[in-house]
Amino acid sequence: MSGGFASMPAPPYWTVTFTSQRNGEGADAYADAAARMFELAAAQPGFLGMESVRDADGFGITLSYWTDEDAIAAWRDHAEHRATREFGRAHWYDHFEVRIARVERAYSRRTDR
Repeated sequence: MSGGFASMPAPPYWTVTFTSQRNGEGADAYADAAARMFELAAAQPGFLGMESVRDADGFGITLSYWTDEDAIAAWRDHAEHRATREFGRAHWYDHFEVRIARVERAYSRRTDR
C-alpha cells in the first residue's frame, strides 16, 4: 500500500475512517490482505485516495476518500472486500471503529526543507 498524503480534489467528498487495534495474528497475511484491499479500492468507481498508518503496538488509522455515499456503499458490498473484512473481524482485530463523514472544507500546508 502506498504511504504518504493522498492527492485530493476540492471538497466536498466523503471519507471512511477505519480505526483498529490489531491483535498480532497473521502479520504476513494481514499485510498481503491490506495491499490487496488498497489495490481493489483504487479500482472502484468513486475512489479518490487513501492514507494509512499503524504504530508498533498495532493501533492503526486508515482513511479512504470517496466521491459520494453510493461509492462507499459499493465498496462496502464488494464481494472480496466483504470476505476480507469478515475474516479480519474474526482473526485480526481486538477492536475497530468505522466512521463515515462528508468533508466540507480542507486545507493544507507544505514545507519543503
